[in-house]
Amino acid sequence: MARFRRRTCIILLLFILFICFIMMALKTLRPERAGFGDPFGLGLLPDFQQRTTHVKKKFSVQNGAKEDSFTHTKSLHSLTMNLKTPMVPMGKLEQDLPSPNYDFHVFYYNWFGNPQFDGKYIHWNHPLLTHWDPKIASGYPKGRHSPPEDIGSSFYPELGPYSSKDPSVIESHMKQISSASIGVLALSWYPPGMNDENGEPTDGLVLTILDTAHKYKLKVTFHIEPYKDRDDRSMYNNIKYIIDKYGDHPGFYRHKVSTGRTYPLFYVYDSYITIPEMWANLLTVSGSQSIRNTPYDSLFIALLVEEKHKHEILRSGFDGIYTYFATNGFSYGSSHHNWPSLKAFCDKNNLMFIPSVGPGYIDASIRPWNNHNTRNRVNGKYYETAFSAALLVRPEIISITSFNEWHEGTQIEKAIPKKTEKTVYLDYQPHKPNIYLELSRKWSEKYRQEKEQWLT
Repeated sequence: MARFRRRTCIILLLFILFICFIMMALKTLRPERAGFGDPFGLGLLPDFQQRTTHVKKKFSVQNGAKEDSFTHTKSLHSLTMNLKTPMVPMGKLEQDLPSPNYDFHVFYYNWFGNPQFDGKYIHWNHPLLTHWDPKIASGYPKGRHSPPEDIGSSFYPELGPYSSKDPSVIESHMKQISSASIGVLALSWYPPGMNDENGEPTDGLVLTILDTAHKYKLKVTFHIEPYKDRDDRSMYNNIKYIIDKYGDHPGFYRHKVSTGRTYPLFYVYDSYITIPEMWANLLTVSGSQSIRNTPYDSLFIALLVEEKHKHEILRSGFDGIYTYFATNGFSYGSSHHNWPSLKAFCDKNNLMFIPSVGPGYIDASIRPWNNHNTRNRVNGKYYETAFSAALLVRPEIISITSFNEWHEGTQIEKAIPKKTEKTVYLDYQPHKPNIYLELSRKWSEKYRQEKEQWLT
């Protein structure tokens, strides 16, 4: 009897060991980035301290990264080729993607370049900006980033350091934006022949972007950058240029106002650096360069940073306000608790209020001395908190900062984990690369539902 019990125990033990072995084997087969079930049931457990350490390590050693850049050039080309997105038939697009929400706008940048399409890296090799105080500046690294392993971002794009000219990249971007149920991209724009200090002219890409956006039922509006000598006269000429050249394209965005008329809409970045009197020349009926009641009359949205700007914006003749920055507490305009009073001011003065929400902020890759303005993503919670604050004020439009401003870490574009010999990039784990597109879609649908209730 005792022998039988002993044999039974041995068999039972062997069976338990067998089950344990099978479970361990299955665990080793499980993908590291397995799906997390309901994409909106987020496990909000930030690992900020660990990631901050990675960022500090990145900047303490990045001056030595250049010597490795040549070794990785061939791998970049193969990576770029492998990441190209195949064309998808229109019927399948309509079947798989949600309907666009034209009250959700996302800021989009087309200033990136790489050797395959541009002969060199553009913007990915962004310089480290020097602090204006020499004493502070002396404590931080200097130089430029050296792609493809070392780029001017704390995150690494799924598409690699791409070119904005690459048709497959534009295709992928439009599909990502569409999958997020965002209807309008606000395209960063400089006049022909002009560019930002780290880039090259990009107006030649506008038609391709319009064509591809239209394929995905998206619309394109323009985010007018502070180009050299921007004043009332040049603005009139440039708005005329945009509307004459692109205004008849089916992908060109026009906003419907309460009278039923539709107008082009333009975001004007850093509008506050131009005095109100000059803006009034362009934006008021009596102005010397007035665009009002002409074929080029449009809706002009000014950037509000400080509280005093709201009065200057009103005097200037703008049609609305946006806040752009994805850093809650950084400025008066970007602070969520100020949005109700700003919305009340806009309602009182017949202005549009367009709050800007973002998934987080970190520009340490280009401003290593600016860590105090970092806003941790908290695995999506920061983004959702911003959307909640925006919906509370019932805005006509919500803008998102940004689709792909990689330098400032505000992107919702897909990013992947990446670790090089000298750099550990931040990522979206434990979630998938498309988590912020999924969250945008969730809040787009929620906004649509709540807006229906506001209007009834």
